[in-house]
Amino acid sequence: MKLGRAASWFLLAFGVWSWFIWVSFVRNLWKDGSGLAFDDAGDPTAYFWVHLILAITSFLLGTVVGLIGLRGVRALRRESREAP
Repeated sequence: MKLGRAASWFLLAFGVWSWFIWVSFVRNLWKDGSGLAFDDAGDPTAYFWVHLILAITSFLLGTVVGLIGLRGVRALRRESREAP
């Protein structure tokens, strides 16, 4: 399957965006002082674990999607160099 230029760049941008957003979210989750992520004893709550699993899944999916986009961009650049 061959990806077009727009699709390749979109997938690459989505992968980068996903990492940016979810790293920020995990950082904020870790520093949570509202009582949602950690109880009064400082132990993680179910909210913390659910959102941590969600973030890890999003990191993995963002990485896969970004790598697909990167491969598409690299293939397009390789094609443009080889074309006369």
